[in-house]
Formats: sequence, C-alpha cells, structure tokens
Amino acid sequence: MNSQTEHANPIAVDVYRGRRERLLAALRAQGGGVAILSTAPEVMRNRDTDFPFRHDSYFYYLTGFTEPEATLVLDASAQNGEPASILFCREKNAERETWEGFRYGPEAARDAFGLDAAFPIATLDEQLPRLIADKPALFYALGTSAELDAQVRGWLAAVRAQSRSGVRAPAKAQHVLPIIDEMRLLKDAHEIGIMRRAGSISAQAHRRAMQTCRPGMREYEIEAELLYTFRRHGAQAPAYGSIVAAGANACVLHYPAGNAAARDGDLILIDAACELEGYASDITRTFPANGRFTPAQRELYDIVLAAQAAAIEATRAGVSFDAPHQAALKVLSQGLLDTGIVDKTKFGSADDVIAERAYLPFYMHRTGHWIGMDVHDAGEYRDADGPRDEQGARPWRTLAAGNVLTVEPGLYVHAAENVPERYWNTGIRIEDDALVTAGGCELLTREVPVAADEIEALMRESIGN
Repeated sequence: MNSQTEHANPIAVDVYRGRRERLLAALRAQGGGVAILSTAPEVMRNRDTDFPFRHDSYFYYLTGFTEPEATLVLDASAQNGEPASILFCREKNAERETWEGFRYGPEAARDAFGLDAAFPIATLDEQLPRLIADKPALFYALGTSAELDAQVRGWLAAVRAQSRSGVRAPAKAQHVLPIIDEMRLLKDAHEIGIMRRAGSISAQAHRRAMQTCRPGMREYEIEAELLYTFRRHGAQAPAYGSIVAAGANACVLHYPAGNAAARDGDLILIDAACELEGYASDITRTFPANGRFTPAQRELYDIVLAAQAAAIEATRAGVSFDAPHQAALKVLSQGLLDTGIVDKTKFGSADDVIAERAYLPFYMHRTGHWIGMDVHDAGEYRDADGPRDEQGARPWRTLAAGNVLTVEPGLYVHAAENVPERYWNTGIRIEDDALVTAGGCELLTREVPVAADEIEALMRESIGN
C-alpha cells in the first residue's frame, strides 16, 4: 500500500459505523462497559523480513482499517457527548512511509473511517486505564492471547492503583468475540457483493487451471495458473494454502501443491480460492489431467456430484445446519454400496451404512462450514442454549437467510484389498459457496462447470491452442 489510494473502492463508512453501533447496542443491553479489539500483530518470517501482514478479521469487520498496530475501543457507557468509538493507530511518519508506504495517522483515520476519536497507538497504555475506569465491564478477546491478557492485567492494575481516590476498575471481564460472531454469521449486502466477486475470480482461476492442464505438468505449475489469475483480477491473496493434488495425492485432504507430475489418466483435485477485500471464497473441482474421465472415475464423480446436488437442495432457511450433510451422506452411502466399495453382504441399505458409519474410510469430513472473512468463518454450528441429546451434544443451529456456507461432499478411495481395483487411489471433491435464502440458496461460485461433460468440453478449449 504505497499511497493514499490504498482503497481501490470507496470506504464503506456507513457499513462499519452501523456494525459498531450494533455492537454498542448489544453491550448496553448487557449493562454497558468498554470493548477492546486489536488488529493482528506483525510476524517476523526471518531476520528482518516479515510475513505479509493480514488484519484481524474481527477488527476489520468493525473498522475497515487495514494498517498494523491498531486498536479499537468502543465505550458503551459513554455519556454527554463522550466518544463511543475510538481508534488507536500509528502516527504519520515521513521516514517510515518512504520505506513502508502511506499511513493515515490518527486524525485522517478518524475522519476517513467515521470514528468519534483517534489517538496514537503509542499512547494506548496511558489512555486505556482512563477509558476503562469506573466502567461496569470490560469486553475483549478473553483468553485468546497471552500478550493481550497481560496488557489487560496491566490496565486493570493501573486503575486499581487509584482506588483510594474513589476510582473503580470494571467488576467483570467478558468475551466479546461470541457477540460479534453472531453478527458475522448474517452477511449484509456489502459483504455479499464482495463474496460474489471473490467467487467469480476464483471460478475464473479454476477454469484456467482446467484449460491449461496437461499430463506431465507438475502440481506447482497448475498452482501458478491459479495464483496468476487471482492477482490478475485484483484479489489480494489466496484465501488459504492452495490444494493441487494429482492422482493418489487427492486422497490427502489438505495436501499442499507439490512437485508431483500429473500422469495421463490421473484425476486432479484443486481446492483453491482467493481472498478479496477481506473476504474468502472456497471452491473445489476435480477433473482428468488428459481431459477425459475414465468410466470408473466418471462413476465416482457422478456420485459425488449427485451428493452435492442433494445437499444444495437441502440448503435453505429454516432447516438444520446438519440437513445438507445428511442429504449428501445418504447419496454417498448408496453410491458406495452400488459400486461395491462397501460390501453389500454386510450392509443392506444406505441407512445401514450411515448407522454403522461404514462410509468413514471414504468420506471423513463434513459437507460444509461457514465462510466469510475467514475461510472457516466465525460462528457456532450448534445451539448453545439447546438441550443436550443422549450423547451430550447440543442441537444443530437453524440456517437463516444471510448465512453463507460451503457445500463440499467428496469420496477418497485408497488402494485396499476389499475395494475394486478400478477405483483405487481416486480422490474427488466438489465444492461451492452457498448463500442461504428464504426459499433455498444461491451458489456464488458456479461460473466454473461441475458436470463431467461440461468439464471435458471446457478442457478441449485449451489455452494456447
């Protein structure tokens, strides 16, 4: 970020201000107090080289501010015109800006991001005891960082040192992140717009990977096509480490792109997507390196695709978060029986396979997760207040319009004596991002094909031919 044009798009001041006001209202409903949220620390990679800085998602959700060394304070007990939203950030520094690029500085940041007040980050330890004195509660990311906990203890000690003057420290400390988690679970129009664009960029990257893939290409070469497309279309970074797995490597769920060469007849599993303006996308596609599925590959692929279709059909407001998973599981379990991968003489139906969990060697993950600012986004999957069942588990939460989750069934068949050889070393996953609506869901990532015939047709449109 080298200039004041670091924001390619106008800052959504009203969006961030509205979120802060919602959090302040939630804190007031609990009796008031002060919330403190800091951005992520800068982390050294080696000697004088840092890892690329990425802001903390909670902090960014409430501010839109992307510079390091920044803290937001929200005072839900502010009265008589006192500032309720206060930013601490780096001061302007012409020398450091020569090396590192533009800094807003407190005054410009206050105005640009719609905050009530701003101060230099160097004054945080001086200012915080004053801000939390005589407040009923302190809200922060409780227990998430030893360094933050130590800071909080120092601020509280500074307030308690004034007790003889009648100054009182907050009587309780509460975890603020679960309150924000509930806010983040329901995406607003601003977020959905960014996620649609992120999904579109990621889909273009997958299309390019399919069109450039050839037998003999190494996994890292295919990954390079993805990364090129992300950046070429304005994404800031991959949303997570790209999975590019050829052949048997596709049976390793979190396999990082390596140097294995794709052989003629291999399937390629790519789980990769970009991050755009702080929001992740998440796509997985599986395709043949030579552009043609074998009959056995096509058989398993169509089972996974049917499982995804069933899960998508089950994704809508008012149903359990678990409903898409159960829908996919039934299709996958029946497919395992039909192919003979699971022994029909031991299990008479898909329900039996599910009851005995005989699918687990071939499908060992769930069908989806929340997605948003983080690829595995904030928010509980179960109702924290619901009654526990016989196994001690809370009920699954109910999907609501505005939730966004992935839908990603798969099958992973290793070489095994009791498995038909034609299916050995085959890993298949198909994943899209789904925005829950009142009547169903909208897929944000379908600009890259999923049907086997459409994939083969796209691969025939090879780039460079």
